[in-house]
Amino acid sequence: MPFIAAASKIDLPFKTDQQEAKKQAMDMFSVNFPEAKRLIFAFDNTEIKQRNFCQPLCYYTKPNTFEERNNEYIRTSLAYSVQATEECIKEAGIAKEDITDIIFVSTTGLATPSLDALIINKLRLDPHINRIPAFGLGCGGGVSGMAKANTLAKANPDAIVLLVAVELCSLTLIKSDYSKSNFIGSSLFSDGIAACIIKGDNHENENHATYVASSSKLYYDSLEVMGWEFQDTGFKVLFSKDIPTFIKEHIREDIDEFLAKHHLQLSDIKNFIFHPGGKKVLDAYSDALGVEGDFMKITREIMNDYGNMSSATVLYVLEKFMREGFEPGYGLMLAMGPGFSSEMVLLNCS
Repeated sequence: MPFIAAASKIDLPFKTDQQEAKKQAMDMFSVNFPEAKRLIFAFDNTEIKQRNFCQPLCYYTKPNTFEERNNEYIRTSLAYSVQATEECIKEAGIAKEDITDIIFVSTTGLATPSLDALIINKLRLDPHINRIPAFGLGCGGGVSGMAKANTLAKANPDAIVLLVAVELCSLTLIKSDYSKSNFIGSSLFSDGIAACIIKGDNHENENHATYVASSSKLYYDSLEVMGWEFQDTGFKVLFSKDIPTFIKEHIREDIDEFLAKHHLQLSDIKNFIFHPGGKKVLDAYSDALGVEGDFMKITREIMNDYGNMSSATVLYVLEKFMREGFEPGYGLMLAMGPGFSSEMVLLNCS
């Protein structure tokens, strides 16, 4: 079966203390958004300590257009995608020419040609590489991308698949949007860039994170739960306060059903590689799954140290697991995203 050979992530140069972000948000919103004083506690309730930002805080107070922010998205995405890819190639012990496929996941900026084409040009990867750019998967994109990478590697045992996830959520901030969702979003979201190498079965597996199966689910009639509303000024964030309730109602049954197909149950999972949507989302997982102990310790640590980096976050969690070591047994990658949807990947870890 395919396996994850390497993972890398980027610590951006403008990592910011949450209390500094809180102060700036108050300064930016309080005049035109009277509820800011009542809702400012949201910054503390996230339990986020630091946020990963691609720009210094002062950047977000300056006048800018959607075009300017999107150009910055393309420039920054390319630079750090290349850095993450080079680190991942080195970690995997391969040559860049060996890469057969590239999956590029992002939902926070626009580019045509897509960013994978820019990465191929910059790194001079094989010009015949199979390209799959994936847009619109939001927070679920990291797990969905991992599932697609393993599908490619399963179909071609000689494959070496590069998965890159880039989310520069901070560049989507619309300063003139004084909505509650934009204010709450400003307490959670940050920037992240991660890369993974997935190899097919004809390659030697030394890292022991082997793909078993994956599952995707789109929940009918839940389109309004999370997403973007595209406006002249940019990407307006939409997400419902009912997300934790949605998770509590659905996720345990969905996980049990997925695992049962592979003759497993929740107690067989030793490594929980979850996307941390926020404290309330993590609490919802804890309540719904009822697993003893702090089973999402690494997930929580990534959220505390980086914030919610949308699709890239779960790959930061994976990278930490791979660096610090898995507990022998099965691992479950899981994320929820727009649609509303869930994405799962089952791993055999040792």
